Amino acid sequence: MDLGELVSALGDFASLSLAEGWDNVGLLVEPSPPHTVNTLLLTNDLTEEVMEEAVQKKADLILSYHPPIFTPLKRVTWKTWKERLVVRALENRIGIYSPHTAYDAIPHGVNHWLTKGLGACTSIPLHPSTAPSYPAEGTHRVEFCADNTEHLDTVLSKIKDIQEISCLTTLPARVEGEEQTRVSLNCSQKALLEVVALLSQNSLLHHKTEILLLQKPLLPHTGMGRLCTLSEPVSLSDVIGRIKSHLKLPHVRLAVGMGKTLESPVKKAALCAGSGSSVLKGMEADLYLTGEMSHHDVLDAVANGISVILCEHSNTERGFLFELRDMLAVHLQSKINIIVSEKDRDPLQVA
Repeated sequence: MDLGELVSALGDFASLSLAEGWDNVGLLVEPSPPHTVNTLLLTNDLTEEVMEEAVQKKADLILSYHPPIFTPLKRVTWKTWKERLVVRALENRIGIYSPHTAYDAIPHGVNHWLTKGLGACTSIPLHPSTAPSYPAEGTHRVEFCADNTEHLDTVLSKIKDIQEISCLTTLPARVEGEEQTRVSLNCSQKALLEVVALLSQNSLLHHKTEILLLQKPLLPHTGMGRLCTLSEPVSLSDVIGRIKSHLKLPHVRLAVGMGKTLESPVKKAALCAGSGSSVLKGMEADLYLTGEMSHHDVLDAVANGISVILCEHSNTERGFLFELRDMLAVHLQSKINIIVSEKDRDPLQVA
C-alpha cells in the first residue's frame, strides 16, 4: 500500500482533528516518495530497541502511539536517542506515524479498551469532543437591521476591514413596515469587540441587534477519559483484581479514599489512560483509574473519599495495541502485514 494512501486510511480510522491542541500527531517521519508499506509495526513507545526490531522485521512504517518527536528538534545528529531514531528511520526507509490523543478520544480507542477492565459497565466521555468543522468559522454571529443608506455602506466597508470576519451577508428585510437591510456575520471573540464598538459608534447597536454564541455540536461517545457506571456495584478489592487481570499486571498502586476500605462498593469509576490528573480532576466517582497522577492530586482525591488505582503510564495503553492490530486489519482490508512490537515495554518495574 502506498504510504500516502495508508496515512489517509489511518486518518479515516481516527481523525487527527480529535487530538488535543498541544499534541504532535500524524506522519512525523516520511521517507522520500514513492514509499510502499508492506509491514506496519505497532508500538506504544518508539525506543531504540523497538527501532532495531523494526529494522530486523523490515517494517516500512512504525505506528507509535506516543509521538517520539514532541518538542522541536534543532538538529538531527547521532548525539541523542531521539535524533538517532530519525536517522535510523530515514536510513532504513521507515516512516513514523503517531496518533496519540486522537486514539484516546475515539469511541473504539484506548480509553474504551481500558473500561473493559472494570467489567460490565456503561461509559460516557469525561470531556466530550466537539465536531471539528461546524460551524465553519467564527465563535459568534452578529445580526442587525439598518436603513438602506450610504451610512450603512460605510459601516459595512469598515466591518470588512476587521480581521477574523466571515460569512458577511446582507438580505432585504421589512421591519415595522419599513424596508431595511438585515446584516449577518460570523466573527471571532476578538473581532466581536471591534464589531460592537463600530455599531455603537454608528448608532446601529440597539435592541434589534442579536449576538449569538456559535457552539459546535458534541460528538457521541467521543472525547477524553470515561465515566463508567458498573452494571452491579463490586468491592474495591474485586475491581483491583479485574484491573490486574485485564492489564496483565502483578501489581498496581492503590490509595484508598478517606472512610473507604477494600470492601467498599465501587459503582462509578472515572478513568483516563496514561497521565490522568488533568482529565480526572474534580470528577465525582468512587474510583479514579489511570496510569499516573501527581502526588497532590492523589491526596485531593483521597480526601474526597475517592480511591485511586495507578498502573504506570504506558501499562494503561499498551494492551490496546492488540485490539488495534485486529481493527486495522479489517479497516485496511488485510492489504498489509500488521505486527505488534515484542520489545515495547514499560520502563518501570518493581524491583
